[in-house]
Amino acid sequence: MKKHLFLIVIVLCSFQLQAQTAQDSIDIKRVALAYIESQHTPNPKLMESALHPRLVKRSVFRNKTAQKDFVSEYFAENMIILAETYNVKGDKFPKNPRKEVKLLDVSARTASVKLIADTWIDYMHIVKENGEWKIINVLWQYNDVKQHE
Repeated sequence: MKKHLFLIVIVLCSFQLQAQTAQDSIDIKRVALAYIESQHTPNPKLMESALHPRLVKRSVFRNKTAQKDFVSEYFAENMIILAETYNVKGDKFPKNPRKEVKLLDVSARTASVKLIADTWIDYMHIVKENGEWKIINVLWQYNDVKQHE
């Protein structure tokens, strides 16, 4: 019995060593918020700080003429330019924009996050590389799917 208990304690301790820390959770949320806040107040440097250089952001749209769905892709470079230009006039978001971050799953080096914004949701994969959390994948859609047409 003592051997089994000892083995269970060893296994549990090894999982604890591989799990995320409270600081990881804070850093993951900070990265997700940097992504959306860089669009609220145009800030390309903030966006760049949140993204892995190999980021891919995707969504499914419908081509009305062809009546076919297609996957739209953006990359880190597009998102940095978007952060610089999208809300320059300050008219793309409400005065107090919604920015709710839900940690869906966090491991030692990977995390899945749901960001709920005003008119869309983003599902993000965030990776820890060289001690820093960065967004590497985003799959998003408008709340009103008719906007994908």
